Amino acid sequence: MSFIMNFIDSLGDGWTIYLWLVAGGLIIIASIYGIRWASKNNQFDEDIKYLVFTESDKDKMKPEDYAKSREVLAKQEKERDVFLKAMAEQRNKTV
Repeated sequence: MSFIMNFIDSLGDGWTIYLWLVAGGLIIIASIYGIRWASKNNQFDEDIKYLVFTESDKDKMKPEDYAKSREVLAKQEKERDVFLKAMAEQRNKTV
């Protein structure tokens, strides 16, 4: 432990700015990676808001909004089926 303290004391004044620069760079890289991941995984899909509606909400919605919600739900279910089939195939390959 004293080795670390001696090393830090030998650095002199002004070394902490470099630590902050490295930390800031890592935060920027992590943010870019997170945005890239979200983009590739359809996390910025504006139609996602329609998935909260159910059949019982039909009387509370405009006809075009209700139709859009059913269309988005069908698309989401189809994508889910494709994903689950791919996961099952991958699981079967590893077994």
